[in-house]
Amino acid sequence: MREFDPATLRHVDAHGARYALTDGELAVRVLEHAIVRIAWRPASGYREPRTWAIAPAADVPWSGRERDDAAGFACPPVAVRRQGEDVAIATDALRIAVRGAPLTLQWSDAAGRPLAADRGTSAYFRSARTGAVRHYLARERGERYYGLGDKTGPLDLHGRRLRTLALDSLGYDPERGDPLYKHWPFVLCRTAHGGWYGHYYDTLAACTFDFGCEHDNYHGLYRYVEIDDGDLDYYLIAGATPGEVIARFVRLIGGTHLPPRWSLGYAQTAMGLTDAPDAQAQLSAFVERCRDERVPISAFHFGSGYSSRGARRYVFTWNRDKFPDPRALTAKFRDHGMRLVANVKPCLLDDHPEYAAVRAARGFVHLAATGDVAIDQFWDGVGGHIDFTSPAGIAWWQRGLVEQVLDFGFDAGWNDNNEYGVMDDDARCAGFGTPLPLHRSRPLQSLLMTRASFEAQAAHRPTETPFTVTRAGCPGIQRYAQTWSGDNTTSWATLRWNIRTGLQMSLSGMFNVGHDVGGFAGPVPDAELFVRWVQACCLNPRMVMNSWKEDGTVNVPWLHPQVTPLVNAALALRYRLLPYLWRLFERACAHGEPILRPTFYVWPDDDACYADSDDFMVGDDLLVAPVVTPGANVRRVYMPPAASGWVEYDTGAQHRGGQVIEVASPLARLPLFVRAGARLPLAEPIRAVPTHDDPVREVAFGGAEASTTATTRR
Repeated sequence: MREFDPATLRHVDAHGARYALTDGELAVRVLEHAIVRIAWRPASGYREPRTWAIAPAADVPWSGRERDDAAGFACPPVAVRRQGEDVAIATDALRIAVRGAPLTLQWSDAAGRPLAADRGTSAYFRSARTGAVRHYLARERGERYYGLGDKTGPLDLHGRRLRTLALDSLGYDPERGDPLYKHWPFVLCRTAHGGWYGHYYDTLAACTFDFGCEHDNYHGLYRYVEIDDGDLDYYLIAGATPGEVIARFVRLIGGTHLPPRWSLGYAQTAMGLTDAPDAQAQLSAFVERCRDERVPISAFHFGSGYSSRGARRYVFTWNRDKFPDPRALTAKFRDHGMRLVANVKPCLLDDHPEYAAVRAARGFVHLAATGDVAIDQFWDGVGGHIDFTSPAGIAWWQRGLVEQVLDFGFDAGWNDNNEYGVMDDDARCAGFGTPLPLHRSRPLQSLLMTRASFEAQAAHRPTETPFTVTRAGCPGIQRYAQTWSGDNTTSWATLRWNIRTGLQMSLSGMFNVGHDVGGFAGPVPDAELFVRWVQACCLNPRMVMNSWKEDGTVNVPWLHPQVTPLVNAALALRYRLLPYLWRLFERACAHGEPILRPTFYVWPDDDACYADSDDFMVGDDLLVAPVVTPGANVRRVYMPPAASGWVEYDTGAQHRGGQVIEVASPLARLPLFVRAGARLPLAEPIRAVPTHDDPVREVAFGGAEASTTATTRR
């Protein structure tokens, strides 16, 4: 790689500065007082001239937004002072110092406290051989790094090297596995002195983030980002707290979709049910068992088995041997109060009945050399992936979703297996008229697939709020979809480490998240692990019980009859607190606030809140302390420093903040604490068939007794 040459100052105005390089230009532009964009434009132009992530005021066109478009930003005039080839920029929130030789930037907050700095010895590199670009920053030992989407392990990423490259990661290591399903190049940073900022690298190319794993004696402590054949175009986002940084980032990428209320309820799915040769009978029996066991349930997510012949899957088709009357079955689910979501996949196997038609319409990702379909492995066969940058591909998808899913009584599509793991360097997509290599557009396909499903559903039922789910994607999916941590494996370790992955996604700007309850792959959970998993996930934004077990066992509430009452109790707790969750969803949409939060999000000045922990906040007022070790019946919990202290949700026992306590945690109990003085909106005790609009009562926690207000409606 070669270091960028010294930069020559070309232009200064009230919004920033532009520097000339031997190859192109580097621009530093203030978009908001707390958001600055730094972009290198090579002489030959951007590799990715359009962005689909940046949407500060409205959604981007299907064909993308021009990368230099500043629409939607305030672009305030700020103080810019030139000193030879150097520039000092001052906004209400930031101070930026730019040096031309060597090219380096330094950022401080409005009070002059350092935030971030490029590595002083050399900061920017490019490779003529590979097309990669690299950005080095100085690092301090006390800094903390969070984000990058669905990452595993402890929340603080300091010392790790991670990739943003979406893969189908079935059975991943929940502590060390990387990468998973998302391409999410956003880093939330806490300085050694307690300042906060974020870096977002706006690229669809795969990235490697090194947070201090690498060491080179000549350069001191540093970290770097390497972008694989993409553009160096990044945003620094300042904030006094982690919440301010996250909210500004989420606004930058278009905000968060407010889903329909029914999607907050408990949902069930399982591959084993729809894969069974008598699938319709088994699903019909499932509905009846939910009624008999009085399981509160809001939705059922059909696995792809409705479209399978053996192990092979054929999207937008029905296996009528297994499903002789699908409309009668969907009507039965609806009669029991369940909404329906159908698994859909973007690859057509080469013997799919519509493969030839999509190929003729050029609706597939193709090979540049021949123009033919880019064939790759998929579900016990080979096939082609729908190209969602091709109008023909989009039209085929949306027509199939309507005719074969929505018209059969389903409410939504579940966009699955959409990582686009086609590794052929010759693979291309149409790019809405400007072809894109697939290695720079794989996450874009996931994003646009999700958008295609979302908009088809909105058009099909214009009076209803659309809902969809996606497993893969990049910044922008939160405008349309719910997501989750993918195909996890049943183990106590997964239960524990998935908690952190959910928090990491939340800190990254993905708020509507959850995990496969009970573990998707691997062994069948025993009764204790199953109960603890249900308890740990019962207050996640997404609660879906999902599984695929080799012996055909399905994770369902009555998996272990001896603990079914405990499972139902955890589900009842979710429905009791559903009005509180809905309030948090509304705030997530209106204010960019995560629903799941590490305790340091609420108390960023408390050092104890940064210790690795199994605890998490749901909003500002609920502290959840799930049990994640076998045989435990006592739980040690750190009570964050809430001024008024904490109240145990179920007993009313009170505790002062700023201390570690021990609480009884028998199998029947989820340790749950309410900030003293908080008023929580609670639903009436759940009936077997949720309606999602039951009366709501405001309940105050704390003092000698809990008090309630008059009953209201949601």
